[in-house]
Amino acid sequence: MQTLDLKKIHKSLYAPSAKKIEAADVPELQFLMIDGAIEPGQAPGTSPLLEENMQALYGAAYTLKFTIKKRKDDPVDYPVMALEGLWWVEDGVFDITVKDNWHYTLMILVPDLVTPTLFADALAQMRKKKGDQPRFARLRLEHFCEGLSVHTLHIGPYADEPTTIEKMRQFMEANGYRDLVGLGGKHHEIYMGDPRKADPARLKTVLRHPVEKI
Repeated sequence: MQTLDLKKIHKSLYAPSAKKIEAADVPELQFLMIDGAIEPGQAPGTSPLLEENMQALYGAAYTLKFTIKKRKDDPVDYPVMALEGLWWVEDGVFDITVKDNWHYTLMILVPDLVTPTLFADALAQMRKKKGDQPRFARLRLEHFCEGLSVHTLHIGPYADEPTTIEKMRQFMEANGYRDLVGLGGKHHEIYMGDPRKADPARLKTVLRHPVEKI
């Protein structure tokens, strides 16, 4: 059986240094995606819709993984990658400290061997097992090219992210980049730890902002 080490292939994108801010040119990659919005008065950690969407996304990711691993012809094993989130607001200015007006796209990276046909088959398996749930219709398979970005690894509670984001913006200013979050770009988080299990002080989150050269 062939093994596809996505974590190794994309190490520079999913394991940046926590000791420095870096620029990266993120190529086009394929993701499972699902969209939603945080309900008024809620936050990502308390949103019922976000929890529902996460369950659907992980369900699709694992269904695809085991379908490809167990197929008779050309089986391939690959890891289910980390959960990611693109975050933005439709009105006003994106504020990392105000979260109940956020819109989002949750994503999980999948290899290009995942085809639209395989994705459709995975959805059919999920519907057969769980019933035709509305959340399944929100899932999609899509390529996404983030392009020129600035990122780093944030270690610690999500509440401390503003300090790290300020360091990212200082790096952008010093190196001639314009932050595109709020200008059509989206705040990007990659969750390398499970907040339900990890000590908040040890949580690891890749923070990434799209930028342009001034």
